[in-house]
Amino acid sequence: MESDVLPPVLRQTLDDYVDHLTRDRDVSEHTVRAYRGDLFDLFAHLQRLGADDLSGLTVRSLRSWLANQQTRGRARGTLQRRTAAVRVFGRWAVQTGRLTEDPAAGLRSPKRVRSLPPTLESADAAAMLAEALTVAAEGGGPSADRDVAILELLYATGIRVSELCGLDLGDLAEGRQTVRVLGKGNKQRTVPYGNPAARALNAWLAVRGQLAVPEAGAAVFVGDRGKRIDQRVVRRIVHRALRVVDGAPDLGPHGLRHAMATHLLEGGADLRSVQELLGHASLATTQIYTHVSDARLRAAFQQAHPRA
Repeated sequence: MESDVLPPVLRQTLDDYVDHLTRDRDVSEHTVRAYRGDLFDLFAHLQRLGADDLSGLTVRSLRSWLANQQTRGRARGTLQRRTAAVRVFGRWAVQTGRLTEDPAAGLRSPKRVRSLPPTLESADAAAMLAEALTVAAEGGGPSADRDVAILELLYATGIRVSELCGLDLGDLAEGRQTVRVLGKGNKQRTVPYGNPAARALNAWLAVRGQLAVPEAGAAVFVGDRGKRIDQRVVRRIVHRALRVVDGAPDLGPHGLRHAMATHLLEGGADLRSVQELLGHASLATTQIYTHVSDARLRAAFQQAHPRA
């Protein structure tokens, strides 16, 4: 393991902290991996400075580490996450008696510049789905029906690719056309979907048994080998579907999530409802889509108005 290159005290501290994140904080595997990597990088920096335990963790060494990150070209979002990771670690280290004072308490996060995500026009989304339906209708087999259902459900619900891959048959309430999703922080939410997605799901479920193997369990979507589908496979499906649409941006599943949110707001949905549908903990996260809508309206105005 990479942590074996650290001095024993720092290695044990890192292992204990990862256990704390996994056991006590109930954070996602992705967050655990990210925070572990952040702390490993920090501890390696402390080692380069000559420290073999947490006595080297000071405001000065933290600022030195973050400055080094910036010099290496880390994005603002990465620096912001690493600052947050160190703050969480600092509080834990004080609570567990590993530090008497928290040197991370006074750190300031770099201001994150939120860029507007590329968006898919509603006409492009329709063209993508129509092409996928054509492939299925022309005898694409069970995998083609699966691909249509995946594309329809991602665009209809805006669920994350991890949430889609984790769906079980019991999460579908077909009569009500809703899907129960287990999101970040193990928070459940129920998301509705429309008739096109319902038809696509029914078509896929009717042939699912032709692909699924016993190891798939109750997974809604399975890969070509019959087991629960992998996120990488879903990304390939979305990229492939969008490549056949002239002028469409090369987006993955998250791009369909962006499109769903943007098109809902453009259609008059309120921000709180979109927040709930997407499973955002903070309304501020959802507000990025209002900026996308505003930018598109501004572009339309500048293109069409004689006095723009």
